[in-house]
Amino acid sequence: MGQSRRGPLPQVPKGMRCPICTAPAEAAFKPFCSSRCSDVDLSRWLRGSYAIAGGEQDADEDGDDTHARQRPDQTPPADDTDN
Repeated sequence: MGQSRRGPLPQVPKGMRCPICTAPAEAAFKPFCSSRCSDVDLSRWLRGSYAIAGGEQDADEDGDDTHARQRPDQTPPADDTDN
């Protein structure tokens, strides 16, 4: 099951290293040195080993807290701590 490539392989910058094993990168597997390192990287992503850092999530970002939000035409309950 070979795939045919159209045109020349992309150039790899001189000194570019494989992010998995630090061997020199190969144009055919850019930015990796081999299909093995490419597969190792893919496996790490699929298992969730890599994570993209994010900021604080909004309370209603996923839609779960939409019922908890107060409508603008409602006034908040009075605070009766002065008794």
